[in-house]
Amino acid sequence: MRRAEVTSATLPAGWWLPRFTSPRVAALMTGRQGGVGLSPFDSFNLKPGIGDDDRAVLANRQALLDRVGRPLVRLDQVHGVAVHEVGEASLEDPQGMLPQAVADACVTDRPGRVCEIQVADCLPVLMADRRGRAVAAAHAGWRGLAGGVVEAALERLCALAGTGPEDVEAWLGPCIGPAAFEVGADVIAAFGGAGVGPLREGAGTNPRFRPVGRDPAGQDKWWADLPGLGRDRLRAAGLTAVGGNDGTAGWCTHTNAVHCFSYRRSPRTGRMSALIWLQG
Repeated sequence: MRRAEVTSATLPAGWWLPRFTSPRVAALMTGRQGGVGLSPFDSFNLKPGIGDDDRAVLANRQALLDRVGRPLVRLDQVHGVAVHEVGEASLEDPQGMLPQAVADACVTDRPGRVCEIQVADCLPVLMADRRGRAVAAAHAGWRGLAGGVVEAALERLCALAGTGPEDVEAWLGPCIGPAAFEVGADVIAAFGGAGVGPLREGAGTNPRFRPVGRDPAGQDKWWADLPGLGRDRLRAAGLTAVGGNDGTAGWCTHTNAVHCFSYRRSPRTGRMSALIWLQG
């Protein structure tokens, strides 16, 4: 299979090229530019079955396959915590049009197996051990993050690599930002309700949740810092080398309509993919 060299200069505008210590580790995150889709899926939607023309999705996925040069392994994501170990990629479906497993994270220690997760506001988390023995990708919406999907992926990665969290690096991709992600008390409760009381009692002490006000129904609302929550979970699990999304405006999928799909901005929208694999 022919593979174009993946460099910043060869990527469409608004794509990301995460870097890891080991030269064996390669990673890529797509944006919404550079494909063939029509509105509202314009133009690089990578998920079939959501209302886009499947011929356009196939063309986009083939273009991604041509770029990375290895079969793509896509998941049926359900906002859970299951982790799929990627083994033999399907040679009958190298573009990954069909999901290989119901899971929200995948790991592998086998070269040439591409771990892919898809997002349109949720937090993508890519991980690799520093010596390039295993990689992982996790789809972390607030439900999965609160449930422990990044910890589950990290544990499986460490088991495959024979190492501990302190020897693993993570990259957080674009997601809905702390000035756009309005949540209610259910999200606060999912994260243990740490330090955040009703608005009438003040803002609380958890810096990841800031008060917004009350909605028309009188319910309290907060702004949630999803990338900050992701960093907190990783660090609590022993992983301290975290790069990428720092919660600033440039990483927000909701406000960056040119380069990012956003489900909260428009529920009828495409999906971006974050991918990581071992070279060889």
